[in-house]
Amino acid sequence: MMDLGYWLPLFFAGAMGLALLIYVILDGYDLGIGMLLPFASDDEKDVMVAAIGPFWDANETWIVLGVGILLIAFPQAHSIVLTSLYLPVTLMLMGLILRGVSFDFRVKAGDKHKAKWNRLFAFGSLVASVCQGWMLGAFVTGLTGDATSTLFAALIAVALPSLYIMLGAAWLLIKTEGELFNKAVRWGRMAVWPMGGFLLLISIATPLVSSAIADKWFTLPNAIGLMPIPLATALAYAGLIWVFNSKQILHNGYGWLAFVALMVVCVLASIGLAYSLFPDIVLGRISIWEAASATESLLFTFWGAIIALPMILGYTIFIYRVFRGKATHLSYE
Repeated sequence: MMDLGYWLPLFFAGAMGLALLIYVILDGYDLGIGMLLPFASDDEKDVMVAAIGPFWDANETWIVLGVGILLIAFPQAHSIVLTSLYLPVTLMLMGLILRGVSFDFRVKAGDKHKAKWNRLFAFGSLVASVCQGWMLGAFVTGLTGDATSTLFAALIAVALPSLYIMLGAAWLLIKTEGELFNKAVRWGRMAVWPMGGFLLLISIATPLVSSAIADKWFTLPNAIGLMPIPLATALAYAGLIWVFNSKQILHNGYGWLAFVALMVVCVLASIGLAYSLFPDIVLGRISIWEAASATESLLFTFWGAIIALPMILGYTIFIYRVFRGKATHLSYE
């Protein structure tokens, strides 16, 4: 029977991966809406902000949880990751801070300065998205910092905002109606092709930049067993295109299917990434067991985690349930 020294690092690695996956999906759509803000009218901007207003603080809780687990459960990996990614992490935090400030000041500073804060909100969203993509690309290649790793990180830095924009457009299909709904459809139709192109490029580039990942995916019998992942991703992507181009689906209230299709893509991508990295937490450098804290420390943290995780998840579900339905114009009265 496996002991706690084996299972606890697995539990925390899974919890960290789950937290970061939920973050990408949930905060991804509000970052995407932030980047779409400049393309809307003034009244539409208010509705777009209202569509994310009740949720965006709760959405960011998940990245705090993910990084917190990395720090507490895998301190050696935390040191390697944040040391290697110090600049993009700092820029991402500045982007997120700028979003937070702009979110409040766009109204409190008065109509005269509202347009400026809207632009800064969009800029902060773009900066945070690009930095997150860069960090993901660098992480996948083992944080080597060589030319190949840098080029791959640049590719993901450009690709991730397209996914976030798609998530934002899909969320607007759920939360809006009228002309803004129609604009969200057009934005989604334009963004879906770049997103698909980047997804294909990343799928080709990943095994090229990492021989370890290539060996895992393209040797038999692994290649056969893993085939459902790319096939299911392709089907989800095809379904996404279908939803955005079907007037019957969109105008009969089934636009939420686009968001579900994007969730499926994100989940499948995370499964593929987890398989590619396992058992390492930093590819080719340190495994989850080598990076883990002492078993006694993990066991103490475990009891807190099994309380905190359901509470955060429950709070998130509660917020989305309370504020379900279409977004309306903001009111600060």
